[in-house]
Amino acid sequence: MALLQKLSEKLKNFQPRVVFPEGEDPRILQAVRQLKTSRVIEPILLGDRAHIKQNARKLDINLEGIRILEPKRSDLTEQFVNKLKTYERFSEMSEEELNIQASSSSYFATLMLLCDHADALLGGATISASNTLRPLIQLVPLIEGFNTVSSMMMVESDDYRIGGNETLFLADCAVIPDPTSEQLAEIAVTTARFSNHLTNQVPRVAMLSYSTKSSSTKNPTVNKMKAATTIAQKKVKELGLDINVDGEIQVDAAIDASTAKIKKISSSVAGRSNVLIFPDLHCANISSKLIQIIGGVSSYGQILSGLSKPAAEVSRGASAHEIYGTSIIVASQAISQSILHENENGAKGSESLER
Repeated sequence: MALLQKLSEKLKNFQPRVVFPEGEDPRILQAVRQLKTSRVIEPILLGDRAHIKQNARKLDINLEGIRILEPKRSDLTEQFVNKLKTYERFSEMSEEELNIQASSSSYFATLMLLCDHADALLGGATISASNTLRPLIQLVPLIEGFNTVSSMMMVESDDYRIGGNETLFLADCAVIPDPTSEQLAEIAVTTARFSNHLTNQVPRVAMLSYSTKSSSTKNPTVNKMKAATTIAQKKVKELGLDINVDGEIQVDAAIDASTAKIKKISSSVAGRSNVLIFPDLHCANISSKLIQIIGGVSSYGQILSGLSKPAAEVSRGASAHEIYGTSIIVASQAISQSILHENENGAKGSESLER
């Protein structure tokens, strides 16, 4: 059973609340109806109620049981304005300016997440990545001990041809244009932890480059990946995490066992990697979009990592199916790992949702 299907079955026991700031978009409506019908999540749509209903009628979508909130008319706005006042960056705003900010869909959705009115957030279907990311980065605390917000895409195949895995995680595909070695190390660890949360499998992280284990290169990007590998390995050890990290390594040697053997690369990661870390945003974004368009596999994301709350920023070109799958992934992040996988390993958690 593919990972997405497994997660869907598990979520039926919890049905996390996922807020969609672009509730009027037809693809959002299609995905949300399927999610609600499947009893996977409790969706919350933000937007003009009349427009949402009008668009739903055009698509013959039944909105029964789906919660709709209008930020500009919501009783929650006063609470959210008071929350914004606790942030220094908003301290000089007037009451009117704070109301305008709090009632904009992206900020309203983020504040719902912060104030426990939602368990996860999915945005980006109709607005730029920067407008989706800004309130999340400004308001949501980072995971303790980390300083980097990044993103990942999940790729799913049913024939185990990607490193002997059904599932592959790619990062950072949407946030940091040219990450430093330190940032790449944090991206590697947070992405690996997220993959472990979803799959319950040991992450095998490949720090990608155009070369493999080069001993003589003076190229700054290759050296950056070498340094990032060392830093990530040290951080994994300090945190006591069961994560394997190797690099620098070429992508074919990372996910194809026969290539790794021919190139005489022997490690726990070579040929078996399930997490790929790219040198910069050019490489990652181009690769992720090529996979989405011509790869012949299912892909979902971008899922944000490094934040203490679950959130996703999908592409404006995302299909209803991609939004559906990404919603399942980000909703799963809201469930504690021990609960999410308790039938697999017998572990019991204290809470069903990480609220």
